[in-house]
Amino acid sequence: MEEKQGRAVDLRGFAAGTASGITKLVVGHPFDVIKVRLQCSPRGTYAGPWDCLKRTVQSEGPRALYKGATPPAFGWTLSDSLLMGSLHQYRIAIARMESGWPSGWRDDGSGKDKAGEANLVKLSLPGHFISGLLAGQTVCFIACPTEHLKARLQMQMTGPKLYSGPIDCAKKIVAVRGWQGLWHGFGATLLFRSHMGTMFLSYELIQRAFKRYSPDMNPGTANFLSGGLASNAFWISSFPFDAVKNRLMTDSLTNPKYKSWMMCARAMWAEGGARVFYHGFTPAILRAFPTNASALLVWESVMRFMGAEKV
Repeated sequence: MEEKQGRAVDLRGFAAGTASGITKLVVGHPFDVIKVRLQCSPRGTYAGPWDCLKRTVQSEGPRALYKGATPPAFGWTLSDSLLMGSLHQYRIAIARMESGWPSGWRDDGSGKDKAGEANLVKLSLPGHFISGLLAGQTVCFIACPTEHLKARLQMQMTGPKLYSGPIDCAKKIVAVRGWQGLWHGFGATLLFRSHMGTMFLSYELIQRAFKRYSPDMNPGTANFLSGGLASNAFWISSFPFDAVKNRLMTDSLTNPKYKSWMMCARAMWAEGGARVFYHGFTPAILRAFPTNASALLVWESVMRFMGAEKV
């Protein structure tokens, strides 16, 4: 019985991830709209992020900053639940392997296996990297169609609209490309999301630095600052893949320019070299800190409230 309990899935990470996903949507979506428009609009459309923001609000109203928010309202909530929940599970599994304690160190939520806890070692830095990488890849199956619909809706500006909403957008994609068309850009999404390894490795490194050099810092403050700084590391390393992903996802349904993410990347390089891959970087970085800092603060706080131990 103890063995069975030790291997039970801890659902607290998934529940806390739901709260994290809602936080990300509320705080980060307006920045995301500006980022996607800068990445996917023809060259010279906007002078920069401020120009894009100003013209978007002037021509379409403030509500335009939440265009495409319906898919992530469901998708991000679900994907963050899966991301953070699977992250917690991967951390536990790898910690078990590192500690040589295969039966685990917690039961089904009603208490802790004290013997197992005593045998558990602190998860190594490579363990945090691998956990983040695997969690990022796990969530791609939900994140890819969510981001596909979001990107197409965000690119609708003034003039006739191709899609009346997310359901209409999904129907039109399926009509042209079949159900698999919703996962168009999956390879680029997988490459982009794999950088979650960088995100959660950075998060752990910064957390450890705060514990060492500022031991009296409030845990919530440490979570907030670590989450914001780690998200900057994530976006610096992953942004070119995000640019390719969004360009690929917003390609024409009926007359596509790109057959693969590699073809898309080569075409982008031909447009203007490395700089093209960082169009929209400013709003992404401005969005990253408050969005991820808030989301990880919420996740860690909910996990503490539910009594989940940090691995």
